Parts: sequence; C-alpha cells; structure tokens
Amino acid sequence: MIEVIATLLRWSQLASNMILVGACVFLAIAGSIHSPWVSRLERALPWLAVILLAGLLGILATTTAQATGVAENVWRPEAWMALVQNTRMGQIWVGRAACALLVAAITLYIRFSAPARWQYILCATVAAAALTVGSLASHAAAEDLSLVSILPYALHIIMASIWFGALPAFLVVCFACTEEPAPGETKGAGAARPGIQTEAIQRIHAVFQSRQQTVQADTLALKRFSSYALPVMLGVIATGLIITYRMVDNSYGALVSTSYGWLLDAKVGLLVVVLVIASRARSTWLPLFSESADSDLGRAGGQRLRKWVSFEFMLALGIVLLATIVANTVPAKHAIIQEWPYSFRFSLAATWGDPTVMARVWSGVGLLATGGAIWAFGRLKHWDRKLRLGLPALLAVIASGVALPPLAIDAYPETYRKTPVPFDTISIANGSAYFAENCVACHGLQGKGDGVMAKSFAKPPVDMLTEPHTAKHTAGDFFHWLTYGIADTGMPSFGDKLSEEDRWDVVNFLHAMSRGYQARLMSPKVNPEQPQPNMSPPNFSYSAQDGSSGTLKDFRGQKNVLLVLFSWPESKERLAQLEQLHAKLSAANTVLLAVPEDDPTEQELAEVINNVSFPVVTQGDDEIVQSYVLFRRTLSKPDLLGPPTVPPHMEFLVDRFGYLRARWIPNADGPGWSSADMLMQQVAQLNREGEILPPPGDHVH
Repeated sequence: MIEVIATLLRWSQLASNMILVGACVFLAIAGSIHSPWVSRLERALPWLAVILLAGLLGILATTTAQATGVAENVWRPEAWMALVQNTRMGQIWVGRAACALLVAAITLYIRFSAPARWQYILCATVAAAALTVGSLASHAAAEDLSLVSILPYALHIIMASIWFGALPAFLVVCFACTEEPAPGETKGAGAARPGIQTEAIQRIHAVFQSRQQTVQADTLALKRFSSYALPVMLGVIATGLIITYRMVDNSYGALVSTSYGWLLDAKVGLLVVVLVIASRARSTWLPLFSESADSDLGRAGGQRLRKWVSFEFMLALGIVLLATIVANTVPAKHAIIQEWPYSFRFSLAATWGDPTVMARVWSGVGLLATGGAIWAFGRLKHWDRKLRLGLPALLAVIASGVALPPLAIDAYPETYRKTPVPFDTISIANGSAYFAENCVACHGLQGKGDGVMAKSFAKPPVDMLTEPHTAKHTAGDFFHWLTYGIADTGMPSFGDKLSEEDRWDVVNFLHAMSRGYQARLMSPKVNPEQPQPNMSPPNFSYSAQDGSSGTLKDFRGQKNVLLVLFSWPESKERLAQLEQLHAKLSAANTVLLAVPEDDPTEQELAEVINNVSFPVVTQGDDEIVQSYVLFRRTLSKPDLLGPPTVPPHMEFLVDRFGYLRARWIPNADGPGWSSADMLMQQVAQLNREGEILPPPGDHVH
C-alpha cells in the first residue's frame, strides 16, 4: 500500500511542478497580461505550490519508511531528519524543498501584485531548478553523476513541462474565448426609450468590440503556444531517445518483456495519440477558431479545440504518471528477463549476410520510403485525408510483412537470461573440461564441428570456432540447447548430466574460444584508439611469490597489465630481458605478471623467482593458462586442425580500461617485443589514450 501512496505523491508533486513551469512560461509569452483568464491562472499558482510542497513532504515520509523497512517511520520526523542528514537522497530532497519554498513565495508575490512578465519568468526558472535538482535522483545520475548524464534528463523534463504544464493555461484561454456573453451584454434595447436606446446600442457595440479585441489577443496567445510547442515537443522526443538508449543499452528485448519496457511502451503509445491530437489542433481547429471566432464555424472549431485539448491534457497526466512509475522501475539494461515470452526474436547479427534476407529487407525499406513520399505528395496536392493516410499505412503494413519475417529466428525462454556465472578463468577452465568430456566427440577438439562422430549426422555439427555462430546467438540460447538439446540434429540434452552452473561454465568456454579465434587479427602493435568490445580478456584471481595477490580487474582504471605466459627454461632469456625492463614498465604505469605455462618443479620455480623481481603467479596459474591459450591463434599459424598447439611463450598487453589491445607470440610474430623500444612504444600509446569504451562487463551476453 505504501508503494501506491508513494507513487501518487511523486506523481502529484511532479505534475504540479511541471504545470508551474509550463503555466508561467505560457503567461510570459502570451502577451495578454490584462485578459481575465490571467487572474484565474495567478490564483491557481499558489495552490500548485502547496501541492508541490505537500507532495515533497509525503515523498520524504514514504521514502524514509521504504528505506528503513519500518512502516511506522512514515510518521516519525526524527527518522525523516536522519534520512536527510545521512543520505544523498536526503540531500537532494533538501535542494528540491528549498526550490519549492522559493516557488511558493514567488507565486504569492505574483498573486498579490500587478502582472509582469519578469515575475512569470522568475517563477518558471525556479520551478525548473526544482526539476533539475530532482533529476539528480534519476537512474542516469545513479549510474554516473556527471553533466553528460544529467543534462539530457534535465532538458527532457523541463521541455516536457513547457508543453504539458502549459496545457491547463491553454484550456483556460480556450474556455474564456468561447464563453457566451452575459445576458445583460447582448440584451436588446427595443423596450427602452428612443434616447436611451441609442446609448444602449453604443454600449453594447463597445462591449462587443472590447470582447472582439480580447478574443483576438487571446487567440494570438494560443497561436504563440502552438508555435513554440512543436520545437519543444521535438526536443522532448530527442532527449527521450537519448535517455531510452542509455537505459536500454543493447537489451532491446527488455522493451517487450519487462515492467520497464511495458511501461515505456505504454508511455510512447499515449504520446503518439497526443501528437496526433496536437497536430490536428495546430493544423485545423486552432486556425478555424482564430480566423472566425464568432461565426458558427469558428465556434465549432473552438468547441473541438476545448474538447480535444482537454482529452490531450488527461492523456498527458497519464504520461506523467507512467513516467513517475518508470523512474522508480529497474531500467531495461539491468532488468532480468528470466522468461522470454515469445518463440522468436529479431536479429540482424544472425540473419544479415544471406542474400535473400538482405533483398527482402531492402525491399521493405523501399516500400516504407515510397509510403513516405506518397504521404508528402498527397499533403502537397491536398489529397483526401483517407487516401493520404490510408495508402502509406497500407504500404507500411506490406513493408513490415516483407522485411521483418526474414530477420526472425527461434528464441527460447532462456534466450535473454543473464549469465549468473562471471566470465573468468575458473569458469572457462571448468567449461573446457566439461566440453572435452561431453562435446569433443561431435564438435571436435577445437569446436570446429569435425569430431569423430560428426559424419554420422545428416547435418554436421556447427562450426563454433571459425564461423560467427557464437556471436549470432545469445548466451541464453546456448544454455537452452545444452539443457534440452536440439531436436532432429543429434544434439543431446545435458540438463540431467550437468548442473546449471556447469552449463553456464560451458557457455563461458564457448565464448572464450570464439574470442580467441577473433584474436588471430591481433599483433604486437596497438591499434590507436581502437579497443574492440569483443576483446575483453577473462578476469582471473592470482597469488604470487612476492606475497602480492588480487584479480586482473583490480588494475582497471589504474594500470596497464603485461601478462606473460612462459615456459622454463625456454623463456629464460626473455624473462631476463623483462627483468631489465621491469623498472621502466613500472614507471610507465604498467604491471608485469608472469604465469608459468607448464607445471614447473619446485627447483625450477625457485630458479625463476631468484632471477626476477616482478610477480610470478603461483596460485591460479593453471586456470589462467587454460583460458589465455585460447588466444594463441595468428593469421600465419591458425592452428585449426587436430589437438591444439600451445606456443611456449605468449605475452598480452591489457589497457587500464580492461581491454586486450596487443599480443606477441615469438614463434609466430617474429622479433616483436624483443625490442624494448617497440614494447615501450605500445605502452606509451595506451597511456596517451583516454577512456574510449565503457569498461567491459563481467558476464557474456
């Protein structure tokens, strides 16, 4: 129950704040300071400020109860004060409350002073400041408290306020302009004496002229609102797209399968209806009313304007309510889609490249473009509205039928399920063991689909190494196939044989194997400013002989990492070179970690340790080696057939943002980093770069 009350309180304070902004902006630009409706709006402003303050107080009370988990705290001011003093949320509330109090004072001043535009501008500015402070509590601010993150949200809510908040003022003007004159103003003077009759007619004429002037001034105010409403609405849509992109990221499936997505869809649906009404009002009813307000046609336009703008305002209230709920719902990119409700999904990655698919998609795009051209031409030539809209709509339906089906692929309840097991070396090593035990007979030692049993199937197992099969499907797809098998292919189910965590380990191994094949394009040279999203190396935990320990992720945002996989004594000379470079690498903000590939004896390990001062991993090395040897392939040595051939020495350069940027394999890449200057040049390049991509995630998708 408290959640419902909290939502209604947030809605009331947000709506009142937005109306304060929009109404004051409308008053400032209306140019009808002395019209009767102005005083009506001015009387309403203090009440809106009271609703804003009451809503903020209610939000503080309910938030305190929700944050503490104690329902009784909704009535305890001391608990409220503790929240205000000890939390960022409380500090934001103080800023909002201060702005709201200032708004209340300004509205009272406006109410009891002569009308002036500067008052309205001041009130709108302070009310907009209250909204801006409130944006500090948005999803965007929670993830990244920066101007870049906050600005789109703040602009979105302010521009939405200029449109939505002005609708009540627009309606007040509409009702004022379409009110019937008082009976005394139009009453005939036939019963009066002749001398008085002339005076009465003159008075009525003067009243009529005054009314005409007022109506003209007020319709001018409506036109001004209509003229600025269009660019404001375009701004609302543009900033809304930016916010949605950030809150959805690549989780487009969440738009049609999560609470956040359904609420957002409903909000967009209402907005579309509002835009249709606004377009009709701007193009037809307002011009009709403003050009002949006192004619039957003008009055009909005015009545339609009142009716439909009233409906538009009710829809806008619904949009604000949905926005309030969305603001307190887990964003799409963080929402967990446990069960995908559809048997299909659309995927360019899995379908694009097929000539038939591409031809149909481009045909659909062409039909859509044709529909748009027909609509524009029909509008220019003043076609009948049904024909002008119906024909493009028909083409849009046909275009969807042509272009969308080829992009659809099978989907499963687990398709968008996020992996609960991190993409790290332990999981990959475990997955490698399960793959070797259960999958090699069909899929082959390296996942190419060339196992000893592959020829016994009518359709050979897919090549999961060299073909982009893994990139075309989600981690949830693979989990489903591992759990239930694939009908009519010979792929068995492993749901009873492998635990859920084991199956996710296999999924992580498949992704690591696929990324390793993509790494064949890497070289000892860093591609400047070009980190690859699919080149995030597996995280690992380690302990070293010098007492140091941690994870690869610990260095993120701080230092580059040179990871050296070595064999003994084959790498003896190279380790000696690295020992001489160690001080320079440290000075260049780069950590050197050495990991033995083989299983050295205690005597061999002691010999290594005695000759180097940098950390040599002694715990966690097996998992690191099993995972990173998957990145061994080069263009000159693809290593695709038979058992894998592990190079005796490999070095990887990971930038401080968590991306694998360069790799050197001496027996495949030549001299490479044996030149100290070349290695230091690559490190210097990484140090010159700022953050280009956000840090890679901990899970595959």
